[in-house]
Amino acid sequence: MFVVVAICALVGLWLRGATGFFVGSVVGFLLGTVLRTAARNKLRQVQTGFLDSTFAVMGALCKADGVVTREEIQVVEQIFGRLNLSPDQKQAARAAFNQGKAPDFDLDAAVRRFAAAAPHSPLLYQMFLRLQLIAIAADGQVHPAEHEMLVRVARGLGLSEHHVLQLEALLRAAAHGAASQRVSTEQQLADAYAALGVTPEASEADIKRAYKKMIIENHPDRVAAKGLPESMREIAEERAREINAAYELIKKAREFS
Repeated sequence: MFVVVAICALVGLWLRGATGFFVGSVVGFLLGTVLRTAARNKLRQVQTGFLDSTFAVMGALCKADGVVTREEIQVVEQIFGRLNLSPDQKQAARAAFNQGKAPDFDLDAAVRRFAAAAPHSPLLYQMFLRLQLIAIAADGQVHPAEHEMLVRVARGLGLSEHHVLQLEALLRAAAHGAASQRVSTEQQLADAYAALGVTPEASEADIKRAYKKMIIENHPDRVAAKGLPESMREIAEERAREINAAYELIKKAREFS
């Protein structure tokens, strides 16, 4: 805002002296106000589109295995709370979810609209996919039909099945942390490697490089910068903790600092 006013004022001063300086300042102020309003409207559109698309696609994914379970409904309601949705936003989200469950819902078209309206950002797309996973894994598993549809959504966003497998591994690794006594160390490690996108044969340097890349890409401070609602920060922080936990497990197993 200040920069726009200053530039217009200086141009006015150069062209018309003191009078031009005054007129340029006014024009700069008005122009800055218009630009700021346009930016806010664009941000609001991105955020609204993100929420509508999230829950419409979520409805389709939860129905992919033939039935929307009580656990999935409960988790979807919990997601409303975690995103701090207002009553009106909750109503809109439920409507979008029900729309996604409908037999005639065009999943591919919905994904294309989201990709066209949202700024191109791997972080934005992966947060979108992560919320889908949280919902469909509510009943303790990701059904093959749900996985297949999630891969279809990912590809519509320019991502691959690898990204979906990595997100699924990260979610499993987090679940192992809460139930470590019932999961073998080998399985925990396998999911930790997959969560970081590396193999057990990867070198220490490659593991550290993959970890640092993921932490930078998923830093919570990037949330607002990418147009995501501020309420998504909690989800981003949770993902960062899970990445750290996977890395710490590998560090301990490989005994490197």
